[in-house]
Amino acid sequence: MAKPSIQYVCSSCGAKAPQMLGRCPVCGEWGTYEEEIIQRSGLSAKRSVSARGLSGEAGLPKRLQDIIATDEMRIDLHNGELNHVLGGGLVPGSLVLLGGEPGIGKSTLALQVLMQQGERKTFYASGEESVRQLKLRAERLAGNAENLYISSETSLERILEQVKELEPDVVVIDSIQTIGTEAVEATIGSLTQVKECAARIMEFAKTRNIPFIIIGHINKEGSLAGPKVLEHIVDTVLQFEGDRQYMYRILRAQKNRFGSTSELGIYEMRQDGLREVTNPSELLLSTAREGLSGIAIAAAVEGVRPFMIEVQALVSSAAYGTPQRSSTGFDGRRLNMLLAVLEKRVGFKLLQKDVFLNIAGGLRVDDTAIDLAVLAAVLSSNMDIALDAATCLCGEVGLAGEIRSVNRIEQRIAEAQKLGFRRIIIPADQKGDFSRFSIEVVPVRKVTDAFRLLIKA
Repeated sequence: MAKPSIQYVCSSCGAKAPQMLGRCPVCGEWGTYEEEIIQRSGLSAKRSVSARGLSGEAGLPKRLQDIIATDEMRIDLHNGELNHVLGGGLVPGSLVLLGGEPGIGKSTLALQVLMQQGERKTFYASGEESVRQLKLRAERLAGNAENLYISSETSLERILEQVKELEPDVVVIDSIQTIGTEAVEATIGSLTQVKECAARIMEFAKTRNIPFIIIGHINKEGSLAGPKVLEHIVDTVLQFEGDRQYMYRILRAQKNRFGSTSELGIYEMRQDGLREVTNPSELLLSTAREGLSGIAIAAAVEGVRPFMIEVQALVSSAAYGTPQRSSTGFDGRRLNMLLAVLEKRVGFKLLQKDVFLNIAGGLRVDDTAIDLAVLAAVLSSNMDIALDAATCLCGEVGLAGEIRSVNRIEQRIAEAQKLGFRRIIIPADQKGDFSRFSIEVVPVRKVTDAFRLLIKA
């Protein structure tokens, strides 16, 4: 048998080098090169290439207009939040990668979804837990495990053989870093193994039209561990995130070939598993905010879902020479920009004061429409004046101190009205007919105009 040859591959961008490098010359990352064996054994030196394509049809080119396209019937997972993020359900033959921090609830979500399938036959293959441990986990989750089959296996070949025998409707593999294939001579979890296993699962899923959900680990930087080609192979990449100290979990789609990547699902971690949060506004708003300074309510939108969030700010005199700027759930650089606008355009001097900002509930919000609420919370804390609890704000703040228009304004207003707010402050150049809403809609053009309304109230 020939001696295996070795090359080194960057786990960040996939660049290859004949020797170990400290820094990748392509992406510039440090310490990302890992050893990879490129010569395979004679047992499975090459994976056979079928004369037919992944769809089972002859792999000959066809004219686009001659292809008959039908709507793909999606699998209803009986989990509204997951269906929403996937774009309406799980597409047969698709490959979904679910990633997240350790202990965030990836395995719990996958097992709970399989137990919600009712009469569908499902299969859960774990390379991390024994069947007894999976049984204990399933007993505390709400669901029906009558048609759920579980296996503790690390060999990809045996897992695929079990799938052939069972012919399940949905398969979960937990996790891609703990299984290996005999097709390559490399340790389980290496770049070579992860890439080869993902490619073989993809080929199997497409040819047999069985959807696979594979769970993946993340590295210390928070990105999915393994080669970048792993994310290119799969159809959908889902990121399960949230602070383990909080009860809420956010499910986001970073890549989705069958739907939008702007949607998100919200879950609440409980003793009996994950509960879907269909109305996050009621849970994210504090009921005891009357008379408290430094609190403003923002009308935010994630994807197509509007919800109200509580923005908390604390402004105090700097105890040290350099004032602190800290934010949780909000971009720190944007906070510095908004504080500069507050000082330049409004005249509030915050150079010698610490500013702390927090998005209640442990959420991270990237919607720029909460800019006005951030400045209002900072102003309220700085002046120690409580804002009207029945007023919410919506608007992006520009560098000139102007309030810029935002998207989906009618959905934001409708959400505020549904939750009992009496007034909402919006950008003045926002187009639309708001007379049908019973809530008072107040347009403003500048930050100073909004502050006059808030302080007057």
